[in-house]
Amino acid sequence: MDLARAHGLSAQAVRNYERDGVLPPAQRSATGYRRFSELHVTALRAYLALIAGHGHAASGEIMRAVNRGEIDTALRTIDQGHALLQRDRETLDAVEAAVATLTGTSPQPQLHQAVPISVLAHRLALRPATLRKWERAGVLLPVRDPVTHYRLYLPDDVRDAELAHLLRRGGYRLDHIAGLLRRVRDAGGAEPLAASLGQWRQRLTERGRAMLTGAARLAEYVDACQPPARALTSEAKTTTLSA
Repeated sequence: MDLARAHGLSAQAVRNYERDGVLPPAQRSATGYRRFSELHVTALRAYLALIAGHGHAASGEIMRAVNRGEIDTALRTIDQGHALLQRDRETLDAVEAAVATLTGTSPQPQLHQAVPISVLAHRLALRPATLRKWERAGVLLPVRDPVTHYRLYLPDDVRDAELAHLLRRGGYRLDHIAGLLRRVRDAGGAEPLAASLGQWRQRLTERGRAMLTGAARLAEYVDACQPPARALTSEAKTTTLSA
């Protein structure tokens, strides 16, 4: 299948795209073979470009909405993708500021053993109830003493609490902070995360550029789906004259 080969895809993948509504329906020959047109080429180019910026699921939603003629629905999904990218940029800005504070200064002596909630609350000038609320939100993950079942905060938990405290003072929501701290834990701490922030920003930049390319390809497809304005005008005039 020429359409599949031109884009480095299997013929089955293209058939699946048509079946799933990502591509518009293809005409069939007398023998049942699909016939793809330039419109399908434009649609496939748009879909593949969208994937790089929005992912497979959202890109499929966008293309199906366009194929149904629901342009507003497609644009809404695109807007959601841009909103998510903006939120990721704001998260990165917050991480850079907070990590710079954690790695650049040591206002308090480092704790090397697990501490109870009262000690951590005093260290941060917070109420224990606040730390319990952060735990329910997934911000902190303390262990439990096997005998007393009281909460114990390991040195990494203390680091997370200090970072969360910085971000809360900056006005960030708990669910936002919880996601950020997952990145810190996955990176192995604040210092390794600081080294990877440049790569994180580069990925966001690449995603933003991919969204631009996807938008341009999609605009080409939307235009190709629309009847030429001149033809519509002529048809309207004919209708008026006939009336």
